[in-house]
Amino acid sequence: MIAIVDYGVGNLFSLCASLKKIGAEAIVTRDPEVLTKADKIILPGVGAFGDAMDKLESTGLVPHIKKLAAEGKPFMGICLGMQLLFDRSFEFGEKQGLGFIKGSVCALADDIPTTLKVPHMGWNALDIVAPDEPLLKYVKQGECVYYVHSFYAKDCDESVAAYSEYSTRVPGIVRQGNVCGCQFHPEKSGETGLNILRAFAEV
Repeated sequence: MIAIVDYGVGNLFSLCASLKKIGAEAIVTRDPEVLTKADKIILPGVGAFGDAMDKLESTGLVPHIKKLAAEGKPFMGICLGMQLLFDRSFEFGEKQGLGFIKGSVCALADDIPTTLKVPHMGWNALDIVAPDEPLLKYVKQGECVYYVHSFYAKDCDESVAAYSEYSTRVPGIVRQGNVCGCQFHPEKSGETGLNILRAFAEV
């Protein structure tokens, strides 16, 4: 069973629908006991980093989540949920993240030409740099996924499994041990996204 962390941030309906479509059992919860019993955990998220981190902290789940991740439970962050996995973000000032993956979340606009739109929104190809990445079990080089974001992870090259080009390298999939994340939305990325969720469900 996959537990989806409910902390008031995230597109839970479409994620649940995608997991159901691949035959995975999923439950939306903020109950520590349910998270403990779950085989895997997904942390979704949309919006601003600081607000999301504040809401997550207000649930009282952060110490429990850190404990479960440290014990080796498969843990996946999606979009803003992936950004929360990092050390810090500089969105509207500096804010500490969960610290599962080394690196910082920074403004995309600072590193791309002004001719490119922010947020980065649309389909982009994945350039796979870690072919053994478990999430990419059913994904081939160049398959496209759907992004919607204005900030992105930096200083994390050792954790990047796949990236997309948007005048700069945008980490698309990251991993540190049992903790992984997707900057794009697999639940909005068609068959490729379903295959990524399927691979996570099989880990």
